[in-house]
Amino acid sequence: MTELDDARARARTTYNAAADSFDDPANTFWERYGRATIERLAPRRGDRILDVCCGSGASAIPAAETVGDGGRVIGVDLAEHLLALARRKAEARGLRHVEFRAGDMLDLRLPESPFDAVVCVFWVFFVPDIAAAVRALWREVAPGGALAVTTWGPRFFEPVNTVFWDAVREVRPDLYKGFNPWDRICDPASLAAVLRDGGVATAEIVAVAGSHPIATPEVFWTAVRVSGYRGTPDRPDGAGRERVRAATVDFIARNRVRSVETNVVYALARKP
Repeated sequence: MTELDDARARARTTYNAAADSFDDPANTFWERYGRATIERLAPRRGDRILDVCCGSGASAIPAAETVGDGGRVIGVDLAEHLLALARRKAEARGLRHVEFRAGDMLDLRLPESPFDAVVCVFWVFFVPDIAAAVRALWREVAPGGALAVTTWGPRFFEPVNTVFWDAVREVRPDLYKGFNPWDRICDPASLAAVLRDGGVATAEIVAVAGSHPIATPEVFWTAVRVSGYRGTPDRPDGAGRERVRAATVDFIARNRVRSVETNVVYALARKP
């Protein structure tokens, strides 16, 4: 299995598992930043939009609401369980012009290409070769169209993130990782560099400070289980998993943590 195949398999497994609580009311950051991405993109009525790695529709659904019945939105994701959630939400809102399909961002092969806009929120960093992913997304953008890429900024989930990973290292050193995938492009300069490597010469890139409320210690644990971390706390045995959870929630309770950092970097590029 190649590194890319392994990344695909891990992503599919992780986010299919996370679907059980992905849209929990405690996890408002998906919808908040998905909608903010679409607001920054500012699509027009009637536009055709491709949302790559769309998850449960956090950006695809507001995109569909914005472009109206005369437009079209296609959401693509590897995780079939998240796509099922997205379809149910779109149906409940009467959005018949949005469609959700299983697919791979590096091998889209969509007959509808190109699109007025292509969106990728909190995903491009999971691919080993980010520049290759950018090239794949940029190919789908029509002349005069736009590409919107959103990634996490620095200090994701701090001050609790470090405590979580230290607890993981105590239980299962083999599961510990010294950096997160998004750390490669968590600031405007590094994101701009990888966009240039992917053929996007210029882009408007903005770093925005953000936070996610932690009403109770268990809220953070719920957030962990619907993020890219999902597979990590599930892999230790029952006692080990409980040690990680206890160390994390005890830190939050003891230090009265009421929010964690969810800083974001938005990039918007227009194709000539």
